[in-house]
Amino acid sequence: MFERPASGERAVLVQLDLGQGAIEERLSELKLLVLSAGASVEAVVQGKRAAPDPKLFAGSGKVQEIGEAMRAHEADIVIFNHALSPAQRRNLERELACMVIDRTALILDIFAQRARSHEGKLQVELAQLEHLSTRLVRGWTHLERQKGGIGLRGPGEKQLETDRRLLGNRVKMLKSRLAQIEKQRKVRRRARERRDVLSVSLVGYTNAGKSTLFNALTKAGAYAADQLFATLDTTSRRLYVGGASVVLSDTVGFIRDLPHALVAAFRATLEETVQADLLLHVVDSASEDRDAQIDAVNEVLAEIGAAEVPQILVWNKIDLTRAEPAVERSDCGNIRRVFLSARTGEGLDLLREALAEVAQQTFHEDAGRESGTVDELPSQS
Repeated sequence: MFERPASGERAVLVQLDLGQGAIEERLSELKLLVLSAGASVEAVVQGKRAAPDPKLFAGSGKVQEIGEAMRAHEADIVIFNHALSPAQRRNLERELACMVIDRTALILDIFAQRARSHEGKLQVELAQLEHLSTRLVRGWTHLERQKGGIGLRGPGEKQLETDRRLLGNRVKMLKSRLAQIEKQRKVRRRARERRDVLSVSLVGYTNAGKSTLFNALTKAGAYAADQLFATLDTTSRRLYVGGASVVLSDTVGFIRDLPHALVAAFRATLEETVQADLLLHVVDSASEDRDAQIDAVNEVLAEIGAAEVPQILVWNKIDLTRAEPAVERSDCGNIRRVFLSARTGEGLDLLREALAEVAQQTFHEDAGRESGTVDELPSQS
């Protein structure tokens, strides 16, 4: 019988090189995730493998090294920067006699701490339950014992089956509530569309400065901090640029290897991104890993069906790179990048002008379609 060990806040981190590249950047990101979750990093164990070990993921020798690091630093939790199977997690906890969590569970824990709105809490709970549903059998084998006691003896349900059924009922209820919230959001979205309002969503890697930029443009006072996933709940505000009305939405930040359960649970929130007229893709220009971060964001956008929404790259944090505020255009004259600093305000006027230009083009095209005067592209024949 296996009883799950108690958790703690003194962590040993494990990062294996499985040929995925950017190991130092991945490890740096893991440390930020751990600190955002409220734990302390006591030691880091690294290694290299051609493929994960089916039983212990890291192999018996590396697991022994992890155990020695735990005892030397009096740590009480081990965090893998990888996705562990239920069996691997159980086997590791048996070998190390401590709580072991993987990257997915760590991100879910941070989301649970950050959620503030009713919808955000529902989305996080749904993601946690769907993640847990695949881990009942091997994680809590003591639940397989049949219930006992007066009125419960006989052929009845095993505790595990009862838990699985109750979990399934809770998941159905959460999905129903989130579907109702999404209906209400669609009504508000249709009302904006009828009033010729440009819908703009801020997207980007977590901690790229989206909320800081949102506050700088709208004076909304939304929570912003130098930590991963500081903002989970979508916040929308109206602003006026060049005589045009714009609704700007701040969305949850993305991260590489974002758990699919979270993408699915937050699909209703991210629908605001799919339906947007324009995406402001905020990039931390001071990060050495910015190209990989841009790719990670675009992967999630493709997963939720927003890959075709027009984008403007917002090259944020130029105060750290000593770059100058500027606007970069494509060969066709369309705006590709805006260089600015949301913290100092440098270049914000350029972004406002860019939004005004897009709004004018969008409303002009819509008016042309209604009157039948839109210029058509020449045929390719």
